[in-house]
Amino acid sequence: MVDVAAKTETHRVAVAAGRISMLPDTLHKIVAGDAKKGDVLGIARIAAIQASKRTGDLIPLCHPVPLTRVAVEFSINQPATAIDCRVTAETVGRTGVEMEALTAASVALLTIYDMCKAVDRGMTISQIRLLEKQGGKSGHWRAVDFG
Repeated sequence: MVDVAAKTETHRVAVAAGRISMLPDTLHKIVAGDAKKGDVLGIARIAAIQASKRTGDLIPLCHPVPLTRVAVEFSINQPATAIDCRVTAETVGRTGVEMEALTAASVALLTIYDMCKAVDRGMTISQIRLLEKQGGKSGHWRAVDFG
C-alpha cells in the first residue's frame, strides 16, 4: 500500500457512474416493481452502499476509507432501455474515494443483473467510469464529457 501518513486530511468526494442495458420488458418489470426477486433498485442501492464500505477488502492494496456519505441514484433511460447509476462517495481523510464510488456503481449494476438474469441474460453493463473527484493534493477533476 502507498504510505499516506504525510498527507493532509481533507474533505474528498468522488462521483462514478455506469449503465445497464436490457430488453424493454425487463426495464418495464423493474419500473413497475414486478420483478420476481422484489424491489430491484432498492436492493441495488443497499448493495452499492455495502460494497463501497468493503472496497478495501475487495481491491488489493486499496486503503480502507472511513466513508462519511454514500448516495446512489438511478435514472431510467427509456429510449436506451437502460438504467443509469450514479454514486457519490465522501470522506474526510488522507486518500480519495474514487475506488469506493466505482466499486459501488459496479456492484449496483451487478445486483440489477443478478435480480433480473432469469428473464434477461443478455443485459449489458457498460460505461463504468469516474465522473468527478474533489479534494486532496490534485484538487478538483471532472471528466471532459461530464456537465
